[in-house]
Amino acid sequence: MEKPTTFYVVKQRAVPEVLLKVVEAKKLIETGKAQSINEATDQVGISRSSFYKYKDDIFRFHDKTQGTIITIAFQMEDEPGLLSDVLKTIADYRANILTIHQSIPINGVASLSLSVQVLNTTGDISAMIETMERQKGVHNVKILAQE
Repeated sequence: MEKPTTFYVVKQRAVPEVLLKVVEAKKLIETGKAQSINEATDQVGISRSSFYKYKDDIFRFHDKTQGTIITIAFQMEDEPGLLSDVLKTIADYRANILTIHQSIPINGVASLSLSVQVLNTTGDISAMIETMERQKGVHNVKILAQE
Protein backbone atom coordinates (compact mmCIF):
# COMPACT_ATOMS: atom_id res chain seq x y z
CA MET A 1 0.00 0.00 0.00
CA GLU A 2 1.31 3.44 -0.95
CA LYS A 3 1.97 5.92 1.84
CA PRO A 4 -0.25 9.02 1.85
CA THR A 5 1.40 12.19 0.59
CA THR A 6 2.58 14.57 3.30
CA PHE A 7 3.23 18.23 2.53
CA TYR A 8 5.52 20.61 4.38
CA VAL A 9 5.69 24.38 4.26
CA VAL A 10 9.28 25.60 4.53
CA LYS A 11 10.86 28.96 3.90
CA GLN A 12 12.93 29.33 0.75
CA ARG A 13 16.21 29.58 2.66
CA ALA A 14 15.70 25.99 3.93
CA VAL A 15 15.22 24.47 0.47
CA PRO A 16 18.27 22.99 -1.31
CA GLU A 17 19.43 25.00 -4.32
CA VAL A 18 18.76 22.19 -6.80
CA LEU A 19 15.06 22.16 -5.86
CA LEU A 20 14.79 25.91 -6.30
CA LYS A 21 16.39 25.57 -9.73
CA VAL A 22 13.83 22.90 -10.68
CA VAL A 23 11.05 25.37 -9.83
CA GLU A 24 12.84 28.05 -11.84
CA ALA A 25 13.20 25.71 -14.84
CA LYS A 26 9.50 24.81 -14.68
CA LYS A 27 8.62 28.50 -14.70
CA LEU A 28 10.85 29.12 -17.74
CA ILE A 29 8.98 26.38 -19.62
CA GLU A 30 5.53 27.58 -18.49
CA THR A 31 6.23 31.18 -19.53
CA GLY A 32 7.78 30.23 -22.86
CA LYS A 33 11.19 31.66 -21.95
CA ALA A 34 12.60 28.18 -22.61
CA GLN A 35 11.32 26.03 -25.46
CA SER A 36 12.39 22.69 -24.01
CA ILE A 37 13.40 21.00 -20.78
CA ASN A 38 16.95 20.82 -22.06
CA GLU A 39 17.02 24.57 -22.70
CA ALA A 40 15.45 25.35 -19.29
CA THR A 41 17.87 23.14 -17.35
CA ASP A 42 20.83 24.65 -19.21
CA GLN A 43 19.62 28.17 -18.32
CA VAL A 44 19.31 27.41 -14.59
CA GLY A 45 22.39 25.20 -14.38
CA ILE A 46 21.04 21.76 -13.42
CA SER A 47 21.04 18.38 -15.11
CA ARG A 48 17.95 17.04 -16.87
CA SER A 49 18.04 14.03 -14.53
CA SER A 50 17.72 16.37 -11.51
CA PHE A 51 14.80 18.11 -13.20
CA TYR A 52 12.98 14.85 -13.91
CA LYS A 53 13.71 13.50 -10.44
CA TYR A 54 12.08 16.45 -8.62
CA LYS A 55 9.71 18.12 -11.12
CA ASP A 56 6.54 16.55 -9.70
CA ASP A 57 7.51 17.04 -6.06
CA ILE A 58 8.45 20.73 -5.83
CA PHE A 59 6.30 23.75 -6.57
CA ARG A 60 5.80 27.26 -5.30
CA PHE A 61 3.34 27.39 -2.42
CA HIS A 62 1.16 29.91 -4.26
CA ASP A 63 0.76 27.59 -7.24
CA LYS A 64 -1.05 25.00 -5.11
CA THR A 65 -3.14 27.29 -2.89
CA GLN A 66 -5.60 28.83 -5.34
CA GLY A 67 -9.16 27.92 -4.45
CA THR A 68 -8.19 26.86 -0.93
CA ILE A 69 -8.48 28.25 2.57
CA ILE A 70 -5.34 28.88 4.59
CA THR A 71 -5.12 29.59 8.31
CA ILE A 72 -2.48 32.09 9.36
CA ALA A 73 -1.36 32.60 12.96
CA PHE A 74 0.77 35.43 14.33
CA GLN A 75 1.38 37.72 17.28
CA MET A 76 0.93 41.43 17.11
CA GLU A 77 1.67 44.35 19.39
CA ASP A 78 -1.36 46.14 20.83
CA GLU A 79 -1.14 49.33 18.78
CA PRO A 80 -4.03 51.30 17.29
CA GLY A 81 -4.44 50.65 13.55
CA LEU A 82 -2.03 47.69 13.35
CA LEU A 83 -4.75 45.09 12.76
CA SER A 84 -6.23 47.37 10.12
CA ASP A 85 -2.81 47.48 8.39
CA VAL A 86 -2.58 43.67 8.41
CA LEU A 87 -6.09 43.32 7.00
CA LYS A 88 -5.27 45.91 4.32
CA THR A 89 -2.27 43.80 3.27
CA ILE A 90 -4.58 40.80 2.79
CA ALA A 91 -7.04 42.96 0.86
CA ASP A 92 -4.21 44.36 -1.31
CA TYR A 93 -3.34 40.77 -2.32
CA ARG A 94 -7.05 40.21 -3.12
CA ALA A 95 -7.61 37.35 -0.67
CA ASN A 96 -10.93 36.92 1.12
CA ILE A 97 -10.88 37.02 4.93
CA LEU A 98 -13.30 34.43 6.33
CA THR A 99 -12.57 34.50 10.08
CA ILE A 100 -10.57 36.57 12.55
CA HIS A 101 -9.81 35.31 16.07
CA GLN A 102 -7.88 37.58 18.42
CA SER A 103 -6.91 37.04 22.04
CA ILE A 104 -6.96 39.80 24.62
CA PRO A 105 -3.50 41.39 24.62
CA ILE A 106 -1.23 40.16 27.41
CA ASN A 107 1.84 42.29 28.14
CA GLY A 108 0.97 44.36 25.08
CA VAL A 109 0.89 41.41 22.62
CA ALA A 110 -2.18 39.70 21.14
CA SER A 111 -2.33 36.34 19.35
CA LEU A 112 -4.37 36.16 16.16
CA SER A 113 -5.47 33.57 13.67
CA LEU A 114 -7.04 34.38 10.33
CA SER A 115 -8.74 32.07 7.85
CA VAL A 116 -8.19 33.41 4.35
CA GLN A 117 -9.74 32.15 1.13
CA VAL A 118 -7.29 32.18 -1.77
CA LEU A 119 -9.12 33.16 -4.96
CA ASN A 120 -8.05 32.93 -8.60
CA THR A 121 -7.41 36.68 -8.46
CA THR A 122 -5.31 36.50 -5.27
CA GLY A 123 -1.69 37.53 -5.60
CA ASP A 124 1.30 35.51 -4.44
CA ILE A 125 0.52 34.18 -0.94
CA SER A 126 4.21 33.83 -0.08
CA ALA A 127 4.71 37.53 -0.85
CA MET A 128 1.63 38.39 1.23
CA ILE A 129 3.03 36.53 4.25
CA GLU A 130 6.40 38.21 3.76
CA THR A 131 4.72 41.64 3.63
CA MET A 132 2.87 40.84 6.85
CA GLU A 133 6.11 39.74 8.55
CA ARG A 134 7.81 43.04 7.63
CA GLN A 135 5.10 45.16 9.25
CA LYS A 136 6.37 46.81 12.41
CA GLY A 137 4.68 45.21 15.43
CA VAL A 138 3.79 41.90 13.69
CA HIS A 139 5.70 38.80 14.85
CA ASN A 140 5.94 35.06 14.10
CA VAL A 141 3.66 34.84 11.04
CA LYS A 142 3.04 31.16 10.26
CA ILE A 143 0.73 29.20 8.01
CA LEU A 144 -0.99 26.66 10.25
CA ALA A 145 -3.21 24.86 7.76
CA GLN A 146 -4.37 24.66 4.19
CA GLU A 147 -7.76 23.17 3.34
